[in-house]
Amino acid sequence: MKFIIVFAALFALALAAPSDVQIVRSESDVGPESFQYAFETSDNTKAEAQGQLNNAGTEQEALAVRGSYSFVADDGQTYTVEYVADENGFQPQGAHLPVAPVAPVAPVASVAPVFTKGFSQLKSSLG
Repeated sequence: MKFIIVFAALFALALAAPSDVQIVRSESDVGPESFQYAFETSDNTKAEAQGQLNNAGTEQEALAVRGSYSFVADDGQTYTVEYVADENGFQPQGAHLPVAPVAPVAPVASVAPVFTKGFSQLKSSLG
């Protein structure tokens, strides 16, 4: 399902391109449990991806896709996105994409002394 979404988005991008843009390279190989494709257009838009069906025939069956795409934006810069799409979701990476800050690891205070003290007080009050 994720492949279909990613492929549809890239296909829509290709269709939305100006009409004078030509496809200069197009390759694909689709099998029953894997695929790969690549294309490049005359305006320097490029995309490629490889996917494989993992855990076929089980409840954990999932499509894992690894790929990239790049395009020249209106500002003249080429932007590239590399991604993985699998059972953990779509995970893009690119120099122009924001990155969430790493959450600080807070020390975990031990609650054992509190429970031990409370248990001792309860035990002594019962006799």
